[in-house]
Amino acid sequence: MEALWAFQSILHDCFARSELRAYFFDCMVGQFRRLERKSIEPMALHVEGGTMRGRQRFLSEVRWDEAQMGWNSHQLVAAEMGAPDGVFMFDETGFVKKGQDSVGVARQSCGYLGQGEKGQVGGYAGYALRPGYALVDKRLFLPEEWLSKVQHHLMLMLHRV
Repeated sequence: MEALWAFQSILHDCFARSELRAYFFDCMVGQFRRLERKSIEPMALHVEGGTMRGRQRFLSEVRWDEAQMGWNSHQLVAAEMGAPDGVFMFDETGFVKKGQDSVGVARQSCGYLGQGEKGQVGGYAGYALRPGYALVDKRLFLPEEWLSKVQHHLMLMLHRV
């Protein structure tokens, strides 16, 4: 727990308030518990003082400084793993998705899935060297039709104001 607390403290400047830091820590503790399911409810029930509503709010509503989080994690990877023989790796991966609720789902090329499958596509950057590897960045590809939907909704909101 001390090592996990020390790791979490590196990211303190990404959260504006102390209770948000506590929720972040509890989420990490929950991920390390030996649980059959790692969703919000089982994790909250197995963390001292854990509440489901607090975890749900933390994951769905709370804003943290994503740019600072990226900077801190990049600095951590550089300090712990940076070496002249390290390499960056880039990968595009597609996932089949059937519903309408996931962001970026459209009929698109999904790598090994082939042309015209309905799914999500993400791009990933990793850093590797002999002792280990780390994910350093990720991006979700948004198809043009999704961007036009967003633009349409923004226009509707502006007309209401």
